[in-house]
Amino acid sequence: MLEVQQLSHSFPSGTESTQVLSGIDFRVERGEMVALLGSSGSGKSTLLNLMAGLMKPTEGSILIAGRSIDKMSENELAVFRRTHIGFIFQAYELIPHLTVRENVELPLVFQGLRSKVRREKAIELLTRVGLAGKTEMFPSQLSGGQQQRVSIARSLITEPAVVFADEPTGNLDTKTEAEIIDLLIELNENSGITFVIVTHEHEVAKRTKRIIQLRDGYLVEGGAAEALADVTAAEAEPLTEVRP
Repeated sequence: MLEVQQLSHSFPSGTESTQVLSGIDFRVERGEMVALLGSSGSGKSTLLNLMAGLMKPTEGSILIAGRSIDKMSENELAVFRRTHIGFIFQAYELIPHLTVRENVELPLVFQGLRSKVRREKAIELLTRVGLAGKTEMFPSQLSGGQQQRVSIARSLITEPAVVFADEPTGNLDTKTEAEIIDLLIELNENSGITFVIVTHEHEVAKRTKRIIQLRDGYLVEGGAAEALADVTAAEAEPLTEVRP
């Protein structure tokens, strides 16, 4: 469903270039919940931007729902993202002057759906994420965890092929972090939603079904989330880098 094939990327640096990703190759099946784990500087943010079609790779290809997004024009990508990709952000990225319901409805406005249909879908999703009584409130009236639930509902409103969650618990306390991950797991298991969760936290990554780990721009071997279940970042044994 999501395929990253021999992906490499570099940024211009004066007369030379800086390599940030090298030979990344993996596949995420429909209905999986996968963690993209890496520390600062590992290349995970660059990889996320490439998978979301926000940048073009130097080499390799990215397929989502069988389509090569690296070959699309900017206009094609914009349309594709609206219908096939959902985003959950660390800082929620809600529009403060819109109500909770209006924030969730917004992606459907660009699809031209009637207001009644938008409202019904938004309220249904907000109920699903535990915010049934808060649909007409404004983001500033909600806690951080509640705002992230709004962001999750918004990411699902277009029924995307994949949802990318960029450090979705980064602004939350430990208790709220666990609640948000519980919600993502429930949505994955009961609705078959495909999630790719970008994180630097081992505690978050080990709750997913599979871990894709980056180090210094390379994929490292390993995969099952259980492999990290009893290990902290400080105690983890070095993993083998997969280099060309």
